[in-house]
Amino acid sequence: MAKRGKSYLKAKEKIEDREYTVEEAVSLLKEIKSSKFDESIDISVRLGVDPKYPEQMVRGTIVLPYGTGKVIKVLAIASGEKQKEAEQSGADFVGGEEIVEKIKKENWFDFDVLVCTPDMMKHIGKLGKLLGPKGLMPSPKSGTVTFNMKEAVSDIKKGRIEFKVDKAGIINSGIGKISFITSNIVSNVNDFVKAVLKAKPVSLKGRYVKSICISSTMSPSIKLNIQEFEK
Repeated sequence: MAKRGKSYLKAKEKIEDREYTVEEAVSLLKEIKSSKFDESIDISVRLGVDPKYPEQMVRGTIVLPYGTGKVIKVLAIASGEKQKEAEQSGADFVGGEEIVEKIKKENWFDFDVLVCTPDMMKHIGKLGKLLGPKGLMPSPKSGTVTFNMKEAVSDIKKGRIEFKVDKAGIINSGIGKISFITSNIVSNVNDFVKAVLKAKPVSLKGRYVKSICISSTMSPSIKLNIQEFEK
């Protein structure tokens, strides 16, 4: 186990062994911050699902009201007028088959999200072994394979994120920066949890959400009061 620094241990002493409201937790994160950089705030939701069963897979997308605070580079692969639409919507890189070749030949990955039109998937599909391991493969379920380039690119730039439960039954995601005002972080947390609750598998029996925690890059985690979201 890695040895914790003095700042981490000092911060941990201020966190009580109880469940906090979102407002209390965010305020505490700001209070115990000791680093000089703008830390990210992450949320971890432990679910009572077994992801090995397809009917219990939990995933979805959400546009956070105040974004993540991160600059997202979007690559749009389309043809014709859809290229212009993507460019006008703020895509950082726009192209067609030539971009596919660039990725293949130059191992180029200077982007965070790839969106494409359905007709281009026949070309992008060839990059599965390159894009898949990096989590960059577009899909209709995540809204990154669509003819609506305007909405897809705009939403991603505004702060749309995709969440997916991992093998351990946990959803982890960034939901803002410590520099955000408290009310904005609270709104992001509330909307994110609501989206996860909405994605509850119909076939699931038993408790869906087991625990919710938030933390900043350098801080210990803080437990949130689940009942606050289930009202």
